Amino acid sequence: MQQQRMGVVVIGQSPRPSVAGEIAAVLSPGMEIDLRGALDGMTRAEIDAIPPIDGYDTLFTLLPNGDGVTLSKKAVEARAAMQIDKFASEGVKITMLACTGKFPNLAPEGLVILPSAVLHKLAEAVLSKGRLGVFSPLAAQTELIGKEWQRADVEVVGVTMQPGSDDEAVDAAAQKMAALSPDLVVMDCMGYTTANKARVRRAYDGPVILAIAAAARIVEELMA
Repeated sequence: MQQQRMGVVVIGQSPRPSVAGEIAAVLSPGMEIDLRGALDGMTRAEIDAIPPIDGYDTLFTLLPNGDGVTLSKKAVEARAAMQIDKFASEGVKITMLACTGKFPNLAPEGLVILPSAVLHKLAEAVLSKGRLGVFSPLAAQTELIGKEWQRADVEVVGVTMQPGSDDEAVDAAAQKMAALSPDLVVMDCMGYTTANKARVRRAYDGPVILAIAAAARIVEELMA
């Protein structure tokens, strides 16, 4: 049987072995993960020259060297679309955009997994009413979660936790979230890991949705 191949586009640069590893942990053995970055080929100076305009335009990503950077969603969107189109031209059947941001101007052809849609629809499916807790990478994003996640009969509470944080910072964020008593928690960034989720569950005993795992499970369902 020919090995199946999926495309992954991160909003930063490749390689991102931690992202590929999190996706591979969900997929069937033997699936080829071809990961590329929207910012591949750019220098650090060029990346620093595309800062966000405001909270709605803000994206966060980790670079391959571990540095965390904030970027303009509008600037990244066009470059991500080019990578997605390139995968399609190469015959890749499914591509995942490894970002939970909403990209209203992104209209790719074929099967493209947009984690934002996966998370929002999944949260709607399992929590029709109650309190929804959302982890966000940046304070500017946490301030906007009400507008991003609010719906009828659902109260939204948020906590900031930057991907790549040490265990102490993750534990502190988890305890802060647990104190808010949500009925469901969403880890709203593809940079959060299975290890982060495990630490969150030490403080909070309710259901937790990890963005990267949820999106990868959609790929697994489509490719199986």
